[in-house]
Amino acid sequence: MKKSLLLLSLGIFSALQLAGAADITGVINLKGTAPAEKELSPIKDDPTCSASYPGALPKTKFYVVSAGGGLADVIVSLKGISGKSTGASAAPLVLDQKGCLYYPQILAVQTGQKLIVKNSDTCVHNVHTVPKENAPQNLVQMPGGADLNFTFDKPEPFLKFQCDVHPWMFAWVSVFDHPYFAVSGADGKFTIKDVPPGKYTLEAAHRKLGVQTAEIEIKDTGAAQNFTFEIK
Repeated sequence: MKKSLLLLSLGIFSALQLAGAADITGVINLKGTAPAEKELSPIKDDPTCSASYPGALPKTKFYVVSAGGGLADVIVSLKGISGKSTGASAAPLVLDQKGCLYYPQILAVQTGQKLIVKNSDTCVHNVHTVPKENAPQNLVQMPGGADLNFTFDKPEPFLKFQCDVHPWMFAWVSVFDHPYFAVSGADGKFTIKDVPPGKYTLEAAHRKLGVQTAEIEIKDTGAAQNFTFEIK
């Protein structure tokens, strides 16, 4: 009887928390002119990879900026919320290899959340993780081969994926032990969903431009917070 009452109380508490949860929205902007991206010239020396680019070769994508100044690929997250991962039940995310490049280049997952790595190319890749907190892995993936599945046990910002066969191929995966994060889109906008009411520190992290923080309070109507990164 006591156990049933406890479970009922916990269920009611969780429902109340969810009922009061709201979204954090915002825009990441870039002030100033981003450095010119560099052509990935080594691709031309690989016939299989260069076949994907009959015209101009692709360039690096370190600073993805919209016409309106919105900055993509910024990881926005709540700080100080640990041990609340729902990764084991979260939908898997996909990291693909196409044209000898990783897509997307920047993404974020929870601890315990499955990350599926695909090889959509006609050449072999090796998927090599270079972490600082998690265990490294280095797996060969043949063209048309089975998907590779990755999970991570520890939080870690910008965990690097690389291909040693094609040394220009990189992706970075930020790992969190909670679900309160987002990656800014091509227009610089982001949404962190279903945040419980309270006061938090919100962090915006760009791999090249560093980290900014802001104090924010979430009420049942949600909250908005913008960030501006500056290049002088």
